[in-house]
Amino acid sequence: MSDEPTAVAGERETLDPAAQRRAVRNRYARIATDSEENADGCTDSGNCCTDESSPSGSQELGYDDADLNAVAEGADLGLGCGNPNAIASLDSGEWVLDLGSGAGFDCFLAARAVGESGQVIGVDMTHEMVEKARGNVVKNDATNVEFRLGEIEHLPVSDETDDVVISNCVITLSPTKAQVFRDAYRVLRPGGRLAISDVVMTASLPDESRADPESVAACVSGASTVDELRAMLDDAGFHDVGITPKEESEEFTREWDERIDIERDASRLSLRREPA
Repeated sequence: MSDEPTAVAGERETLDPAAQRRAVRNRYARIATDSEENADGCTDSGNCCTDESSPSGSQELGYDDADLNAVAEGADLGLGCGNPNAIASLDSGEWVLDLGSGAGFDCFLAARAVGESGQVIGVDMTHEMVEKARGNVVKNDATNVEFRLGEIEHLPVSDETDDVVISNCVITLSPTKAQVFRDAYRVLRPGGRLAISDVVMTASLPDESRADPESVAACVSGASTVDELRAMLDDAGFHDVGITPKEESEEFTREWDERIDIERDASRLSLRREPA
């Protein structure tokens, strides 16, 4: 067990929100720094949600060769659990916001889809990731992409400015997911949509895992159930909610924390903001 402070949510022990943010920030700062030293980032060793070697890679998460070849080396760190662009149905000229954008891989793919008339903004709370992503803008000659430092619970974006919000295995890391969805709703234009790939909990976890910084930062113990997600999204104002668990995702999520023998599903979630 960690010495980090914990809190009690109902009868369930959880990591204190400040400690959770600190654990997540430290983990991804280390990944960004390590990937500068290792030009291949995390993709050779599998998904960065685990420190263990794995044959799984970006293609297993839903990206094809065209996606991988379209973005310059250094942006794909293997950090996700799916491909949000595959369900976002992006159109030319749209404005896209990526929550927890990391080194920018999904942002650069989105930029290709929306074209020069569109705009993509990535938000990440880790200085090292934002710095790396900004360097990747130059590598990709991406004139319609920018990266901002900020927390996804309090986005540095004006009201009703984006057509689409995407995210890839990041909201599960937030200690206040309901606030993330509320702020995503705030920045979406009426009729806008949210398309994310993330993790849902399909069985209960032991309290010691929920209060463990390493387990939380590794995308394992911070996940919500489908019912909890639906309630949060409904409360935020979204409608036409679709949550589709991917059973095949268990092949790689089970490697994220070998201390826990439990099923976790990466899911695709799409929904819309109520039109004006």
